Amino acid sequence: MLGLAILAACGGPVKPAADSPSEAYKRLFAAVKNKDTEAVKKELSKKSLGLAEMSAQRFNKSLAQSIENGLTATTFSDTLPSLRDERIKDNMGAVEIWNSKDNKWEDVPFIFEDGAWKLAIGDGFAGSWQSPGPGRDRREKEAANAVFNNNVVIPGNTVNANRARNTK
Repeated sequence: MLGLAILAACGGPVKPAADSPSEAYKRLFAAVKNKDTEAVKKELSKKSLGLAEMSAQRFNKSLAQSIENGLTATTFSDTLPSLRDERIKDNMGAVEIWNSKDNKWEDVPFIFEDGAWKLAIGDGFAGSWQSPGPGRDRREKEAANAVFNNNVVIPGNTVNANRARNTK
């Protein structure tokens, strides 16, 4: 107990060992599948919940309708999708989750807030979420571009070498 108090006093939130962005996603997925709106709310960061409320008002929906899929298309899967490449830096995290609807890996943001990891979609829109580093899917695409000297545009990528060469 004294160790936790010292850690808390020395900088930053104390994260429970059993909690992680992956575990938070599993809780969110279960809440969505159980159609438990209150449980879904608990897995959303404050800014994500604010984004959902704003969206509900704009589209004349209830908050429950706005969050019924947990603000991510990855929950459309009938079973828990594959998760990989969890990354954490300070109180920001991300995990890649297989999006079976779009047939691609989706890098889903999380933030450690109020003693637990929460989905941080709203924090991303607000600009307050900082990536803990590129995900495996992005790293693999960038490596493939470098090896094959391709001009494939990677969403969010600011480096696009060889673009001018291939436009003639």
